[in-house]
Order: sequence, then structure tokens, then C-alpha cells
Amino acid sequence: MKLKRFLLRYYPPGIILEYIRSNGEQETKSIDLLNLSNDTDVDQLVEEIVMEEPIISESRKPQLAALIRKLIDKIESKKEQQFELFKTLKAHMLPLTNCAFNKNGDKFITGSYDRTCKVWDTFTGEEIVSLEGHKNVVYCIAFNNPFGDRVVTGSFDKTAKIWDANSGKCLQTLVGHNYEIVCTSFDPHSLIVATGSMDKTARLWDVESGKQIARLDGHDGEIVSLHFNSDGDKLLTGSFDKTAMIWDVRSGECIHMLDEHTGEISSTQFEFTGDYCATGSIDKTCKIWDIKTGKCIETLRGHKDEVQDICFNSTGTRLVTVSADATGRVYNVHTGECIAQLLGHKGEISKVQFNPSGNKIITASADNTARIFSETGECLQVLEGHTDEIFSCSFNYEGDIIITGSKDNTCKIWKEVNLPVKNK
Repeated sequence: MKLKRFLLRYYPPGIILEYIRSNGEQETKSIDLLNLSNDTDVDQLVEEIVMEEPIISESRKPQLAALIRKLIDKIESKKEQQFELFKTLKAHMLPLTNCAFNKNGDKFITGSYDRTCKVWDTFTGEEIVSLEGHKNVVYCIAFNNPFGDRVVTGSFDKTAKIWDANSGKCLQTLVGHNYEIVCTSFDPHSLIVATGSMDKTARLWDVESGKQIARLDGHDGEIVSLHFNSDGDKLLTGSFDKTAMIWDVRSGECIHMLDEHTGEISSTQFEFTGDYCATGSIDKTCKIWDIKTGKCIETLRGHKDEVQDICFNSTGTRLVTVSADATGRVYNVHTGECIAQLLGHKGEISKVQFNPSGNKIITASADNTARIFSETGECLQVLEGHTDEIFSCSFNYEGDIIITGSKDNTCKIWKEVNLPVKNK
């Protein structure tokens, strides 16, 4: 094997080795550097990596060290940040349902009760294309990140559609569910789409052909959340039947049923390494589960009302939960300890997200504001201006742009202060 080059992965931090096998085939291998910080001894880390990876020669050490320092600089660079309102978009005639970025952050999408999904240019605030064809509410939407050239929409018309994100052409209509589709996602390789429905099933579809690959039966209640792991070989579903299920994507078989909650599941997520997943519930708790065994390893308590949303940071070391009790809580994943509370909202919090570097958290609330917190619980900024409940909030991949979606029927783009506007 011969090392061709190093590639940087900023979030979560890592180095990707691109190498050529003796038969001429090109392959890649990821080296995860999840614990990088200013305190990291770079030279020692380089020695450890070279010991583990004989493909890296002595002559490559300086280059590897320089790349690791670049990663550390990137992680540390976003600690001092303020955001300002860039644009307010009256995106649709009827209420919004969701909004989401592509990986680059130069485009985002909005879904609506007006039966359309729209693709927007983040830097100009202009509509690129409107995805039209559903016969009812477009409720759930997603890009095929990291590629960003496809969009999937799930609708109350019982179908999902796959679209060309640039031309707006409908490429596939996914027909098979018996009731409304309320959650959807591409796998990380953009080969499979998953849909979850009020008909109590999830389904897997081939992106290119639009054909159903698997029907995932097993839940006794509506499926309201689904999430692929980083490798794309497992799917996590959460249901109103108080359970979550881990599925093998290749076989369509259930690997584990996670059944210790006493209330409906509201949100589910895998962490980056794929060792753990988490479930949030209206029983006021969040549980962390071991993927291999299906056993609950931590029950995170403290909220006084239902848990509405959960999110791991990009390295899987922290988990944030938000609740109808108007607070958020940050937990150490490995100890289960609550290390910070997010206080200040006057209404229930429905959405939460870490920024890519994991040092900031954004929350969306029924009090018409979004708040940016440090991972230690300090409120850094309140994003004000919406006139009704905010139900969606998201950082772009660089962490320098935020979008918020509200029941006031607008979507707001917030930019890091002094961030230059890109000219087309």
C-alpha cells in the first residue's frame, strides 16, 4: 500500500488517509481525533498515529503535525462569536413545517403546508427552485448530505419524493405508506432513503430506482423519529408506542428493541462513533443505549416536563436535551452527569442543536426566540425578531450561519458578525 495524501475532516475532527493498494485500487481510512484541544501534545500524537499506521512514513510527520495544528486552530476559532440578522424570508404562503441546510451551508430548504418545498440561496436569500407535486402538507425534508444534490420530501399525502436539488426535477415518487409520512432521511452514502409514517412502519427505498428495499414492521404506534448511524448500516426509529428500535439496514431485520421508556418517544439519535444511541421521551427522561447489547446504560433525569429534542455533539462526548419545561440540560455521555443547565427561555423548547465544533448550542422556543449557549450553560446571545413560536433552528457546517423557522411564517438567516457576503 502507498499513501497518496492526507485529507482533513473538521467535524468531527480527524485525518483521512487516501492510499493506493498494490492492485491499483484507491481506498480511504479515517483516523478519528475526537479529543483534540489546545492542550494536545501534537508531537506525541503524531508519534502515536505513525506507530498505529505504518503506511505513514517518517518524512510525512511534519505534514501530519501541521494538519493536526490546523484542526486545533479550527476547533478553537469559533469560541468568540456573535450573530446578526442577515435576511428575513417570507418563505411560503402557508405555515412552514421545517428547514434544513446542505453540508456546505450555501443552500437550505423549507417545507410548508402549501404542499411545496423550496430551495434557497443562503448568501442572497433568493429562491433557487420550488419543488412542487405533493398533494398535501410537505412535513419532513432532508438533503443528501454531504453531497447536497438531492432532496427528499415526506408528505401527508402518504408519499415521499426525491428531487434534483439544482433543477427541481422530481426524480422518484416513493409510494407504499398508508398514512402520513412524518420523518425521512438519506443514508450517509446517498444510496438509501428511509421514511417513517403514522402507519406504524418505516421503509427503506433505493434512491436511484425509487423501489422499496425493505418494510420495517414491529412498532405498535406511529413512527415519529428516525436516524441513520455514521456508517449507514443501522437505522434507529422512535415511536409513540414508547419504544425505539435499531434495524439492520441490509437485512431489514430488527437488531434491538429499546423498551424501557414509560412514555412516547419524541426524538432519537446515534452518536458519531456508533457505540451509543439516545432516545428522548415525554416521560421526562432521556436514555443512552449500548448499540451492541441494546441495554440502557444511562437514564438522564432532571427535566420537569417532556423531553422534546436531543442532540449529541459531533464527537459523541456530550448530549443536550430540551424540554417543555423551558430548560435544556447538557450531560457527559460517559458518566451520565448533568454538567450544565440552559436557562432563560420563557416557553417550551422544541429544538436543539450543537454547532459543528461542539462549543455552542442553539435552542428554539415557543417564547419566539432562539438562544445560543456555551457548552457550559452560559447564554451568549438571544436571537429576537420572530413574532411567533420558533420550531426549527440549525447551524451550517462551518458554524457561521444559522437559520430559524417560525410559526410567524418566516425563516430568518443569521450570520456571524463581520462574515463577508459572497457575491455571485
